[in-house]
Amino acid sequence: MTNSHPKSVRLGFERECVKIPLENLSFPIPLPTGIKESVVYLQIQSSVKTIGLVEPIVVTNNPSQAGEFIILDGRLRVEALRDLGLQHALCLLATDDEGYTYNKQVNRLSVVQAHRMIVLAAERGASIQQLADALAISPNSIRERFRLLDGICSEAITLLADKPATSGMFRVLKQMTPFRQIDVAQAMINLGNYSLKLATAMLQNTPPDQLVRKASSSKKTAPPTDALRRLERELSAMQADTKLLEEGYGPASLQLEIVKTYIGSTLLENAAVVRWLAKNQPEYFQQLQRLSDIKKIQAE
Repeated sequence: MTNSHPKSVRLGFERECVKIPLENLSFPIPLPTGIKESVVYLQIQSSVKTIGLVEPIVVTNNPSQAGEFIILDGRLRVEALRDLGLQHALCLLATDDEGYTYNKQVNRLSVVQAHRMIVLAAERGASIQQLADALAISPNSIRERFRLLDGICSEAITLLADKPATSGMFRVLKQMTPFRQIDVAQAMINLGNYSLKLATAMLQNTPPDQLVRKASSSKKTAPPTDALRRLERELSAMQADTKLLEEGYGPASLQLEIVKTYIGSTLLENAAVVRWLAKNQPEYFQQLQRLSDIKKIQAE
């Protein structure tokens, strides 16, 4: 593992939020009847009215209409803004519209993005108590979120900005020097593992000269435990498995593309085959249609 910076980081969202007119935001499915009389909606409206928009609206470009956007997450917040007479919404633009579509589960804000929005709300005049009431968490939790990135270098923050990292993981990273933080962040991304357990194990394996003074002075010099050695072996095995998956991903994607093309252009274009499947094997017919309807198979 080296201390070199990554050449590029592919983010699922743009780095900065943008203001978009509410009239340019749409959602393809009508609101459920009576939703605006529900407790949930009234709480959202009260929160927006009191402290403004804490979490941005997650949107993606509308492929059929330039300048228009489809709401991926935050539709009730948009309705609350409209009902309060506001004209614009702060939005987070998804760069991967294949992975974040309205008919799939949308990832919530990462802890880094949530931290930034809380800081922004405070800069606009919201008190800690108002933020705590709006987010249904304790004032102490709000204070901890304010300090979340203290001691974390900007490169590590960029790497983890849209990742499902935990607050506890960042507390562990603070005990390392900036270059070690970058190494650990990159290792977590490679493994797809952002757990506190992994971060703690990597802290224990960090040389003293790559720890901040406080952590270095308190670090025990005892040899690694059996549990730590086992975790190291598991990490090595996981890295090897990941490498094998990466090597086999391209051929597997090509094979799947060939199968999909054959299904769509041969099987389902044959009227006799379609009639037989619809009559005798409707479940298989449905699955074949789903395979044929896949628009794009992405390769990393």
